[in-house]
Amino acid sequence: MVNEYTGPPPQEMETFLPQDGKNGATVYKFTPAKTDVEANGTLQFDPFKERKLDHPTTDGETLTHLLKASLGTGILAMPVAFSYAGLAGGILATVLTAFICTHCAYVLVKCGHTLYRRTHRTAMSFSEIAEVAFENGPAWGRRWGMPTSYCIRYGLFITYFGTCAVYTVIIATNFQQVIEHYYGSPLNLRVMIALLLVPLILLSWVPNLKYLAPVSMVANVFMGVGLGITFYYLVTDMPAVSERPLFLPVMQWPAFFAIVIFAMEAIGVVMPLENQMKTPQNFIGICGVLNQGMAGVTLIYILLGFLGYVKYGDAAMGSITLNLPTEEIPAQAVKILIALAVYCTFGLQFYVCLDIGWVAIKDRFTKRPKLVEYVMRTILVTAAVLLAVAVPTIGPFIGLIGAFCFSILGLLIPIVIEMVTYWEEGFGPGNWIVWKNVVVFVFGITALVFGSKSSIEDILALYA
Repeated sequence: MVNEYTGPPPQEMETFLPQDGKNGATVYKFTPAKTDVEANGTLQFDPFKERKLDHPTTDGETLTHLLKASLGTGILAMPVAFSYAGLAGGILATVLTAFICTHCAYVLVKCGHTLYRRTHRTAMSFSEIAEVAFENGPAWGRRWGMPTSYCIRYGLFITYFGTCAVYTVIIATNFQQVIEHYYGSPLNLRVMIALLLVPLILLSWVPNLKYLAPVSMVANVFMGVGLGITFYYLVTDMPAVSERPLFLPVMQWPAFFAIVIFAMEAIGVVMPLENQMKTPQNFIGICGVLNQGMAGVTLIYILLGFLGYVKYGDAAMGSITLNLPTEEIPAQAVKILIALAVYCTFGLQFYVCLDIGWVAIKDRFTKRPKLVEYVMRTILVTAAVLLAVAVPTIGPFIGLIGAFCFSILGLLIPIVIEMVTYWEEGFGPGNWIVWKNVVVFVFGITALVFGSKSSIEDILALYA
């Protein structure tokens, strides 16, 4: 295959590619992944064998991280989500949402693996995949590589930095409620948030995902026990299922999708997790780490949403733990366990910001890079805590950013990358990939509009 490259100046790898001069233009000869073999049938370049990591993660450790990333505090809003779709409608809509979110993550990783072979690279971030896809794709799209990369990078950083700030508020609020119950006097939320600074800095100093895996495992245990106690409350004196509607008007469903997408979406951690794997080829596939993790997550989301809606109906609150009786010890244990789980999850969410920030500055600090890295970690965590102290009601604002960024980054950008990556190879029989991506595009735009609308309403209600 001959690809006339007329876009940006040659990158370092391109200087080693075979080339011919033709009418003043440079012609590069690329071999696509599907024919990337030598004459004797041996693989010319295997990015997975060439990848060298000091502390690679196993499939099990990657699955643990993925579960923690997807089983965030958003799962506690599932009963409210079901109140927009009904019992049967909620189940169907959750499966549909999980399928689309998982598919978009799958597409991103699949395109990454294809581009690894085309460019002879062993790992790339989300933004790098987009940049390389455009720069090695159709001529009309090459100038969009760098702008798209910057948009993804800054969008992910803002979203996950805001998420870290919100997590500090969630942790402090849960501890505050329990402490106030026993001591009977109100506590200043800002003081509670500030007290988290040192524990969060210590967590941020965990050097890599390999060592962060046990922390994610502990977080999963805390969340599992907390949800187990919550399930106990839900099934105790539960009303008859027949008292709740199976389906609600379809016009209410977009609000359901807005809640579930932003609870389930974890596109920001997908490539960092894949980049650190010992066997990255196992991340995708029918029984790959991605499908295993998302299948389990989907079942838990459905179970909590179904039982919570049956139990409380339209009285279900934004977090199902708020419906639990605060004066009872098991309910207090739920709040503490959820707070500890969120604390442990902070490290994984923070890793996205760290990865983006370190890539941006590492070339400027070649002397004592480890010291600079840990200083950066400390500064970023301190900034997140200070933001939470300054604006404890930051949740709705980050919800708006999340609604905007996750719809674009998690659903729309991956299908654009897929179109550009396989532009020259074609889109399958009947261009089925194009039609499939049209459906995902409509779904993503719907989530963007209604998710933003819901967040703006929350902001107006907060300051009205």
